[in-house]
Amino acid sequence: MRLKDKSLSFVVNFLLGIAWASAFIGAVTTFISLYSDSFLLALVYAAVASLPGFIAVLVLEHFITSKEKQFELEKQTKLLEQLLKKEQMPQ
Repeated sequence: MRLKDKSLSFVVNFLLGIAWASAFIGAVTTFISLYSDSFLLALVYAAVASLPGFIAVLVLEHFITSKEKQFELEKQTKLLEQLLKKEQMPQ
């Protein structure tokens, strides 16, 4: 749970689990179905079959990272505004 919003965090983590599962299932099922023909061919097709899942993982991780960056920038902006107000106060 890396995101502040609990419902968004649940959805993103659920989708991340689905993406990892699809990558794993795609690779394993493809490898098992083609193993009898050729080991090298089975490895290549298993890697290709897992690509959509890996791409989904990358997209979701990028989404999480951008949300964390946005949250940190909002915190920094608040702190900078507080410093500016404190500096502008007459003494």
